[in-house]
Amino acid sequence: MEEKVVRLYTRQNDKTLYQLERDGRIINQRAYVEMHFGDIAPLFMESYDWFTKEAAKRVAKPDDVHAPIWCSISADNCLKPIPGTVVYVLEAPEENVMYFDDVKWDYVLNRIYLPKDEEDAAAYKQHLKDIGVANGFEFFQGRYKGKYPEEERKIRESWLRCFEIDNWTIFNVCGNLWEIRKEWVKKVVRPGEAII
Repeated sequence: MEEKVVRLYTRQNDKTLYQLERDGRIINQRAYVEMHFGDIAPLFMESYDWFTKEAAKRVAKPDDVHAPIWCSISADNCLKPIPGTVVYVLEAPEENVMYFDDVKWDYVLNRIYLPKDEEDAAAYKQHLKDIGVANGFEFFQGRYKGKYPEEERKIRESWLRCFEIDNWTIFNVCGNLWEIRKEWVKKVVRPGEAII
């Protein structure tokens, strides 16, 4: 049976071209993610570390990889190349792709409860009111930090829903990879060039 391949698009620093040529693959390091976010990195790294751990349960992670590579499933929704970057047009085996809902990912990044649906969102809002909490943004950082360990556990468990895709569109579905192998690269797009 022939393996299914999927087309993905990812904008990366143009220095990755050297890594691809030298190593035959591109991998992401935790330090690269930290540099990308700069001063706000500490706020996001816990979420990225959580994603890495959970995604590795779904698609085996090579030992030398510390963070996934964010990819778009569509050229239309891919970040366009700007100076200092390139876009890789990839054809990767689908078994290597970690699909997730990027809209739901925002809940993980903001470290808040990710409801199942509107009914669950309303019930959670009432739950917060019942326990005397003004907003759900302060369980991990802020005035409620460490005071509601059960609530923190409940929130973390809700984040798993980011891997459940209810609405498959180019605007909310991402397909991350642990690595970009040279043989998967079909085109390298530089600033000013068309992706397709």
